[in-house]
Amino acid sequence: MKVAVVIPAYNEARTIRDVASRALAQLEDVIVVDDGSADGTAAAVADLPLTLISNPVNQGKGASLWRGFAVAIAAGADAVVTLDADGQHCPEDIPRLLAATGEHPGRIVIGARLWDKDKVPGLRYFGNRFANFWVAWAAGAPVADSQSGFRLYPAAILKHVNVFHGPGARFAFESEILIEAGRAGVRTCAVPIAALYPANARASHYRSAVDTARIVRMIAWKLFTRGFDLPALVRSLNPAKT
Repeated sequence: MKVAVVIPAYNEARTIRDVASRALAQLEDVIVVDDGSADGTAAAVADLPLTLISNPVNQGKGASLWRGFAVAIAAGADAVVTLDADGQHCPEDIPRLLAATGEHPGRIVIGARLWDKDKVPGLRYFGNRFANFWVAWAAGAPVADSQSGFRLYPAAILKHVNVFHGPGARFAFESEILIEAGRAGVRTCAVPIAALYPANARASHYRSAVDTARIVRMIAWKLFTRGFDLPALVRSLNPAKT
């Protein structure tokens, strides 16, 4: 199975080289999508043996992921692993996602963070659990850590799922793709990973008010158009079957 890594990066010059180099140690096909960075992100990885794509202006995470997916699939990838460029994911965990897809072929594999309530800010912990509930309901299936960007997607799903991926998608993209995959009968499975917060990490690009509102609007519309689909709610609350 040919697996590619896609890393969207926006102003990640401090961390992108380390993340990309460690990803290359796991898989030879690594794609970095520089999303209109102004800090030298592209230059930081220009000499590495990877595929570098540059958006002329910032398009947002969803659009960057989709562009990376297209390049990976065109090169014959059977699956795509995504991870963030800020160091919050450990590339050395990629083999664990590959092992999970071997056990559960056809599923989206999510690197689900192990949230330690004593170490994670309360609002962040609550927000993650809150998002999981609504995304799972709209998808009609249990979802672990719906906001994690560390995932493995089978190429077949990426070829057929209908998800908005324009510049306005941004962070809502990763929630919507789980919803649309779930509605198409594609389940997820979770691989526990640590929640990492590097000391040199930059401030999150997630804009609490704007991006949360975009995600809520997307999920609300999907639920509304299906009459809030109570059977889907019941299915989402049942433990995932292996």
